[in-house]
Amino acid sequence: MTGRFILTAPPEAVAARFGLDVDWFPPRYNIAPGQPIAVVRHVRGRGEFGLVRWGFVPSWAKDPRRFGPLVNARGEGLLDKAAFRGAFQYRRCLIPATGWYHWERSPPGGASRPWLVRPRDGGLMAFAGLWDPWLGADGSEVDGAAIVTVGAGGDIAGIADRMPAVLAPADCDRWLDSDRTSAVAAASLLRPMPSGSLEAVPVGTRVNHAANDDPGLIEPASTGPA
Repeated sequence: MTGRFILTAPPEAVAARFGLDVDWFPPRYNIAPGQPIAVVRHVRGRGEFGLVRWGFVPSWAKDPRRFGPLVNARGEGLLDKAAFRGAFQYRRCLIPATGWYHWERSPPGGASRPWLVRPRDGGLMAFAGLWDPWLGADGSEVDGAAIVTVGAGGDIAGIADRMPAVLAPADCDRWLDSDRTSAVAAASLLRPMPSGSLEAVPVGTRVNHAANDDPGLIEPASTGPA
């Protein structure tokens, strides 16, 4: 499961990467479920940068409490999963990120060890995502998103069994364009990053509770296992 991630790239870098106008936003070092996250999506045939809640509730769900909300969507068999089928066909998105946290499982009785996983070149990534609008009985509408995950690649296989599906730059437009890219074709874009692309840095346990605006979270742990 991907339960926390970071987006520390400046707005102009995000705008250049995705070719969109991007409003100002601060660097965020500990993005958690339920918080607003930046997404790139197609709305009425045009690219759009916006904020949605990290937590997916299918638009047809009468009671959102039945679904979590869901923060991850396993990439395998998305068309077979009622919660995600419609979004996978028609409402795919990109989630800009510069890294994510993973908690390595520990032996029984021990504390899990947090790692920051990020590109070796320090670049900006695009997680594959799904979004859906949910309309409440009071007329309120909440757009929510989930990060699509795949099996872990070789760089982090020793500490994790899953990771976000990171789309290659050349595949981002295909992922977004549900008019020209079928769900079956989109599924073929979901894969781990190539070996040698990522690094995993041990970080301190403050990530378990620290706020978004603490840049010290991404500093390597200074002593022993965190």
